Order: sequence, then C-alpha cells, then structure tokens
Amino acid sequence: MATLKDVAALAGVGMSTASRAISGSGPVSADAMRRVQAAIEQLNFRPSSIGRSLSAKSLGMIGIFAPTFFGAYYGTILKQTDIELRALRRHVVVATGCGPNPPRDEALEAVRFLIDRDCDGIVVLGQDLHDQDLIDLHRMHPKMAFLNRSSPALPESSFCPDHHHGGMLAARTLLEHGHRQLAFISGPHAPTDNEARMAGFFDELARHGIRREDVQCVDSDFTREGGFAAAASLLKSGRRFTGLFCANDDMAVGALSCLHRNGISVPGEVSVIGYDDDYSAAFTVPGLTSVHIPVKELTQNAVRWLLNQCYGTSYQIAREFPVTVTMRESVGVVPAQAGT
Repeated sequence: MATLKDVAALAGVGMSTASRAISGSGPVSADAMRRVQAAIEQLNFRPSSIGRSLSAKSLGMIGIFAPTFFGAYYGTILKQTDIELRALRRHVVVATGCGPNPPRDEALEAVRFLIDRDCDGIVVLGQDLHDQDLIDLHRMHPKMAFLNRSSPALPESSFCPDHHHGGMLAARTLLEHGHRQLAFISGPHAPTDNEARMAGFFDELARHGIRREDVQCVDSDFTREGGFAAAASLLKSGRRFTGLFCANDDMAVGALSCLHRNGISVPGEVSVIGYDDDYSAAFTVPGLTSVHIPVKELTQNAVRWLLNQCYGTSYQIAREFPVTVTMRESVGVVPAQAGT
C-alpha cells in the first residue's frame, strides 16, 4: 500500500508539500499540485483517515450508547442519528449494553469504550445510570448529550420529554372511557423514564380515588415476550380488569396477542393503551392506542445540539417535546356489565 512518503518521492516534492497538496491546508504551487495529483493516481494512493483526523483533531465520528439494538424505539433513534450525521458526511459508532453484567455496569463500560475511541461527541441513552454517573462521564467527555434522560446538573446536555405527564395521560385516557378496574404492566424499575411514567399513572389515578394497591401490577422487561407473559399472569390471577396500561408498545403488542389467544375481545372486554407510539402501533389489530413520545424530534435535537458543539454548525435547538395520546381502536368505553 502506497504511503505519503511514496507520493512525495514520485512527485519530487517534500513530504510537507505533498501533505499540504492532499489536505488543502496550505500554499502549494500549481506545478507541485499537478505532480502530486499525478503521483496519487499512479500509486492509487488513499490518504489515511487516521492521518487526516490527527491533522484536523477530529475523527468525524459521533458515538451513541443504546441499551440494545432491538425494538422499534431504539431503531428509530439509531436511524435518525445516522440521518443527521450523514447529512454532514459524518458517521456513527454504536455501543450497546447487551451483556451479562447489571445494566448500569454495562452502560458505564460502553460509554467509556466510546470515550476511549476518541469519538468527537457521544449520545447516551442512560436510563440505568445514576445522576452522579452522568456528571462523572460528562467530566470525562464534555461533548456528550443525554437522550431521554433529564439531569438537573446538566440541563444543556439533557433532552427528555415529560414522562410523568405521559403516565398521567395514559391513566386519564382509560378513566375518560369509564375504566376503573385497571391493570398495569411495568418495565424494569431501574430505568428513570419507567419510574416517571409509573408515578404519573398512579398520581392521576389517586386524584380520581383509585389507590395503587387496587391496581393489578406485573413487572416485565419491555419486550413483546415479556408483555405476553405478563398478560398471561394477569389472566391467571382471576381478578377482573377492563383497562390495561403497558409501559411500552412492545409489551402492549405482546399483551394484545395474549388476550386474543385467550379469546378476550379488545376493546370489547379489555381496553389496552401502550407507550411510545412507535411505528408498529398503527399496524396491530386492533390499532394500538398509545402515549405518543416524539422520539424522532427528540433524537434530532439531541444530535444537532451535539453537532453544534463538535463541528460548529448552527442548528436551532428545541427543548420542549410535547407528549400526547394517539387514539386508535384498542381503547373503548368500559363494558356495561363491568359496572363502575
């Protein structure tokens, strides 16, 4: 493989002249430029990306940590990140927390991996990280954006919707359709966004006289398989419920499947509401009512803020991300025979 030294020798110029001709970073005579270009073509020389990055003090890469590759939620985030970077001819490096260790440990190791790889900036989906973890990581690499996570100590770096309000909207939607016999399929308790939506859900119920202990709750893992198993557990308990809130859409899809296989009509007997409103929600049968989190806009603004820090772009950055409910067919009025 040809080197810069080979190009300089063939062109009959010094290595510094050859380097300036290739990078365009300094004065080079027209004759020297012509000879360097001819040598490049003859030798089929490709400048080293590492060499260019050392000169520019940038690798042209943004890292992103996501707990997993799986699911429409993370797929949307990864896709939008790549779209934003490719618009500037930059690329993304992805690290995940899929491993045998506790989620927090996996997250810390993955983010440190991205820091060690000299990524220009890093996007972190750090729901399993502690507040102090965010501060410590930010000290190690200040060009870091926290997506779907709010850090009071790092407000400029934080991009997060109001998940407490999202949980309230889920409860309000079921209550407005007359449902008071309720069940809830939760995600893991460590992620901060799950805890916030749970708190919002139960706070809204409490305002309407429904105690937390009166709601059937099953913990799951944000997967379709987990949602199916959790719904099966609810049915096995024998306690009646007419309204079911699932803490993400993947679990709601699994729950819908379980209800269907057990001959339970949705929404005729049980209404189901999910969370995130990912692209699969519109294609379930019946269509899944879901709390809409503007994931695309959230990701776009977090990444663009990071691009402004790393590459001097001047994107306008939004900080407010309204949470709404997308109504579809999976939520209906409470069955008459269920009473109040």
